[in-house]
Amino acid sequence: MRIGNLSGRLALFTEQGAVDVEKASGGRFGPEPQAVYHVWEDFLGWGKDAKLSGAVTFDPADLGSPAPAPPQLFGIGVNYREHAEETKLDTPDKFPPVFTKFRTAISGPVTTVTLPEDGHTDWEVELVVVIGRRADRVPAADAWSCVAGLAVGQDISERIRQIEGPAPQFSLGKSLPGFAPIGPWVVTVDEFENPDDLELGCAIDGETVQHSRTSNLIFSVPQLVEGLSATLALLPGDVIFTGTPAGVGIGRNPPRWLQPGEELVSYVTGIGELRQRFVSA
Repeated sequence: MRIGNLSGRLALFTEQGAVDVEKASGGRFGPEPQAVYHVWEDFLGWGKDAKLSGAVTFDPADLGSPAPAPPQLFGIGVNYREHAEETKLDTPDKFPPVFTKFRTAISGPVTTVTLPEDGHTDWEVELVVVIGRRADRVPAADAWSCVAGLAVGQDISERIRQIEGPAPQFSLGKSLPGFAPIGPWVVTVDEFENPDDLELGCAIDGETVQHSRTSNLIFSVPQLVEGLSATLALLPGDVIFTGTPAGVGIGRNPPRWLQPGEELVSYVTGIGELRQRFVSA
C-alpha cells in the first residue's frame, strides 16, 4: 500500500489515483495523516481487504508529508563509507552519530525552498523509515515488523550553521523551513522484494549528483532500529532519516552549494521522487 497526505487528509494511492481514507472506511479512520500510525495494525488489516473506489486524480504539489508531525525525528550521520571518505570523517564502528531535524522543517514532496542569505546549502538524499508500532529494545531480526513503511527524504543542510563553533549545531543547520521534505507517500514494507537493497539518488537540473543503493548502508535499517530502541522507545509515527551516500556539495573540490533557480530531484526506486526548487531569500 501507498499511504499519504493529500491536502492535509489521509489517502491511499492506487493506479487510478487517490482515495480518501475517511470516506472509504465509513469514518472508521479519521482524516489526519499522522494519526494512522497509532492504529497501524488495525489500518493494515482494513486496507488489505478494502474495496477502494472513488479514486481521483491529483496534483503532486498538493501532497503533504506522509508523516507531518512525528513524535520523534532522527537523523543518522556518516552511514555510507564513501560519504565518510568524502567528508573526511571517521567511519563509525559501534553506531553512527544521531541528531534530529526539528519537525517544523518537514514539508511535502513538491516544494519551493528559500535559501538562507549568505548560506552554504547542501543536499543529502536519504531513505526515510516511518515506525508503525512502539519499539523498545527490539533486536535487528524483528525490526522490520516495527516499520510502517518507507519514503524518500532530503536532509537539506545549511553547512555554515551546522559546523560553526564553538560547538557544531547539526540540528539547527538542518532544520530551516522546508529543509526536511518527505514523500511522496509511505510505501509498506511488503511492497518491496528486498527492502534492504533499494536504489536512491538525486540530480540538480538534470545532473546526477548522488547515486547508490541502501545495501551500502554501514548500519542497515534493522540495525538502526535495534540501536535506537536499545536507548529509547521508538513511537508510532516516528521518522528516521537513515543517512546519505557520497556526492554531497561539501565533499566536492571546490564545494558546491544549491543556487536560486535550481531544481533538486531526489528518488528511491519503488517509492517515488521529491522535487525542490530553490529561491533566494
